[in-house]
Amino acid sequence: MTVILTPPSPELRLLVSLASWTWPATGPDGREVAHILITHTPALAGVGVGTVEARMRRLSDSLGGLTDPREVVPEVDQCLQIVGDQVLMHFPGASRRLRLPTRRSWTELVARTGEAVLLLGLDPLPQTADAARLDTYLDAALSAGRLLFGRARTR
Repeated sequence: MTVILTPPSPELRLLVSLASWTWPATGPDGREVAHILITHTPALAGVGVGTVEARMRRLSDSLGGLTDPREVVPEVDQCLQIVGDQVLMHFPGASRRLRLPTRRSWTELVARTGEAVLLLGLDPLPQTADAARLDTYLDAALSAGRLLFGRARTR
């Protein structure tokens, strides 16, 4: 008997409860790098923080397992799709794609480089968070080990 283990696919209700942000930044080597942050929205969570974390870790597993920033950051091939001026994130096993909020310059950067740094936040953050709140969230989540990292690729 052969058993094939496959990562769990994210359920639709998880995908619709996600919030996402995109921005360009300069990498350690001086090159411009596209970034994506995906979190769970608190308003739609309706569950405890532990359950939100478990859902986000299942999402990470569906992408092949994202890691702590101190580890080798895995590449997630062909999870980004550019359609016109939109960028869609594909989660293996999911019937729908997550439309990322983008600006033309960010979409062009992803098209040119073929990748973006993917950050998966284990704590909720509302989609309405402004830049200052987003920076505070990223600083706190990074110092507490509450971010998982990967390299999302278009090819």
